[in-house]
Amino acid sequence: MEHRRPDPDELLARVQAEEARRSQGKLKVFFGAAPGVGKTYTMLEAARARKAEGIDIIVGWVETHGRQETEALLEGLEGLPRRQLSYRGTRLEEFDLDLALERRPTLIVVDELAHTNAPGSRHTKRYRDVEELLAAGIDVYTTLNVQHLETLNDVVAQVTGVTVRETIPDAVLDRADEIELVDLPAEELRKRLAEGKVYMPEVAGRAAENFFREGNLIALRELALRRTAERVDAQMQRYRREHAVRETWPTAERVLVCVGPSPYAVRLIRAARRMAARLQAEWLVVYVETPAQLHLAEADREQLESTLRLAEQLGAETVTLTGSNEVEEVLAYARRRNVTKLVVGKPAESRWRELLHGSFVDRLVRGSGEIDVYVITGAAGDEEPRQPTASKVRSRWPAYGFAVLIVGLCTLLAALLGPRLTLANLVMVYLVGVVVVALRSGRGPAALSSVLSVAAFDFFFVPPRLTFAVADTQYVLTFVVMLAVALVISGLTARVRDQVEAARARERRTAALYAVSRACASAAETYEVVRVAGRHLAEVFECQVAIFLPHRDGKLTAAFFGNAPFASDPKEASVAQWAFDHGEKAGFGTATLPGSGAIYVPLKVARGPVGVVGVKPGGQGHLDSEQLHLLDAFANQIALAVERTNLAAEAQAAELQVESERMRSALLASVSHDLRTPLAAIAGSSSTLLRGGENLSDEARRELLESINEQAGRLNRFIANLLDMTRLDAGAITVRKEWQPVEEVVGAAIGQLEERLAGREVRARIPESLPLVPLDTTLIGQALVNLLENAVKYTPAGSPIDVAARVEGDSVVIEVADRGPGLAAGEEVRVFDRFHRLPSETGQPGAGLGLAICKAIAAAHGGNITAANRPGGGSVFSLRLPLGGPAPELQPEGRADS
Repeated sequence: MEHRRPDPDELLARVQAEEARRSQGKLKVFFGAAPGVGKTYTMLEAARARKAEGIDIIVGWVETHGRQETEALLEGLEGLPRRQLSYRGTRLEEFDLDLALERRPTLIVVDELAHTNAPGSRHTKRYRDVEELLAAGIDVYTTLNVQHLETLNDVVAQVTGVTVRETIPDAVLDRADEIELVDLPAEELRKRLAEGKVYMPEVAGRAAENFFREGNLIALRELALRRTAERVDAQMQRYRREHAVRETWPTAERVLVCVGPSPYAVRLIRAARRMAARLQAEWLVVYVETPAQLHLAEADREQLESTLRLAEQLGAETVTLTGSNEVEEVLAYARRRNVTKLVVGKPAESRWRELLHGSFVDRLVRGSGEIDVYVITGAAGDEEPRQPTASKVRSRWPAYGFAVLIVGLCTLLAALLGPRLTLANLVMVYLVGVVVVALRSGRGPAALSSVLSVAAFDFFFVPPRLTFAVADTQYVLTFVVMLAVALVISGLTARVRDQVEAARARERRTAALYAVSRACASAAETYEVVRVAGRHLAEVFECQVAIFLPHRDGKLTAAFFGNAPFASDPKEASVAQWAFDHGEKAGFGTATLPGSGAIYVPLKVARGPVGVVGVKPGGQGHLDSEQLHLLDAFANQIALAVERTNLAAEAQAAELQVESERMRSALLASVSHDLRTPLAAIAGSSSTLLRGGENLSDEARRELLESINEQAGRLNRFIANLLDMTRLDAGAITVRKEWQPVEEVVGAAIGQLEERLAGREVRARIPESLPLVPLDTTLIGQALVNLLENAVKYTPAGSPIDVAARVEGDSVVIEVADRGPGLAAGEEVRVFDRFHRLPSETGQPGAGLGLAICKAIAAAHGGNITAANRPGGGSVFSLRLPLGGPAPELQPEGRADS
């Protein structure tokens, strides 16, 4: 056995897949060929064995079909009450998904995986219920018959003659963690049927003659065995990859199937899925939209959308290409994606059409080169091709009528110009008419105008006139050339017209994506992103749009719902919440909660969903496949924009957190110093007084008491500053402005610091003409006290302090100036930062909060404060307060209002 070093990329992919599956529940499927082989019985036996091991297990849903031995196995197992539903006056019972999620067992038994839920249930199919249970981390046991697999649906119908309506995508079975085949020979199964162990006697007889014929059971058993063998083979291949048993360098198989708006496309999808499963290959479904197919009939477009949705459900990657040549587009894309096998349908066009336009299959085979081409056709009994509807046929008659009219006008014009022009020039008149028809109405009317132009030219202008007879045989060549040139010109003109329309359609899509990308990129806030994105979506899709964003608890709220009243509907909000919680589409047109009036698309990024966009279709009632792909593209752009703003907000929050930590560290350092210093002085002085106060002189005791008083005052001011700064930051201080004279506020501040200003000359220059100023006396007084204290602390003893006020524009400026050392370069701004301190002249620097409080008080008044160096030495602090309008006039004392 050859071993090799594992591929790191494979290891990483495997680790990521295991990580994703670790949080989900485990799915075990008991797989069988037909009803009655014992799937439910075997499942219940396994459930009882797990219960004996001490596992918390409940029975969510089991259908016993009246079989006593099956009912006996339910004894001792906890059962989940069934949900009661009313539909058209009938009481129905269904599996209660919400109750199961609330109960949250370790393992739950849910029978009949392919069951279709009753209307009113959250999901249309039971397998969607099971997927939600798995996503919640709950293990599931379930049962499935082979005829319910989507890709085998047509095969089962061909073998048994019975079309099974309840099917599930093969991907559901593929994601199962374990599959246990419950097998029973056909003879034994028919014996059980005859004994009444499968169905009731009145039903068993009919079943034995139809579905349970021996040949049918043998074929179904083979299908089940093959499907199980494919699963075992996949497990073996995975084991070899994980253990690097042998080299796997050859290029992987990749299957591409070409589809169109044909009912036979469903058969191609199923065949390609089976081929891809056998080859363990990736598979793609491609539709080429040529200019001629831009205006498909509504029925054709619905058929195409249904085909593409089926392909996506079966696990394919669907792609819509645009171009004028289908074969070139398919082959170019196939080579770009390294496709090894092409699957196409057998051509259904008539032979003359193939001779005229060429066969798509023939051209594909000739150009395929190294790519294998598989041609598959529908079988007898498949859906009949739809015939064009009467409305579509009638809608083309005006175009052909226009072609006849143009030929008539050209004939009239040629008759007027006939005496002056030669016959060769009259041909040009008809060719111009053909171009006009081709530009206006397309290929069919243009071809008709070409034929009618030749006929009119022959009848009215070629001798003998007013007859189709030709006197000179050379005109036969003229007619042939004229018809050929007219057909070529009409075809080329119509092609150019279609290409122009296709280019316009692409330009509209590109412009819409560019517009929403540019608008979202310029938005700085999340709610601004959803507002501009919602407006663009509503304009592009001409429908109601709502965008939901999550709170911290994961609950969604409508962040944008412009013209969308459905966003306030609790039922619609619950659908949006489901799409957000599960990261999948939900609502109208999907398999989950299809009764909703809108489709909900999660806004997904690498970290998970960041929101949900809800779209309620407008006039046409639904979104076609092109619009759905465009909606997905919009959702990706919006998700990236929302994620960008979220990351920016997180970065800002992180920056604030870092700044907060820095401030906290600075605060702790400052508090530890500024509290410890005065407390140490107070403790030392008081202890001296307590130990030997009677031996000290009166002067020594007085000095100690003054020291205690001074340090207590310092401590009190420090704590007051801390409290003021905290209240200002929290917005707990309300500014109560009143019209006050500045000289009174300045005088009060100077009087408050009379002791600290002793020995200094304080010169106040307040003009008598200074108007009243709207201010909070307490706060501005505190700011002036802090400025004066700052001047005392950072200037030499005995140096003067100047206080002045003046009017500048619509503000009053109060200045506190000193003759200290001044400010170093760059300190003019930093001096207002919290905890920023300079060397003090007194040797006792402050806490670095006084000027920060002044800045906060000025900002609360709508003003500001600045610092600058003073000419001649020293610094000056300027507090600017807005006047906010003319001051009221003061009435003289003793004058009463009249």
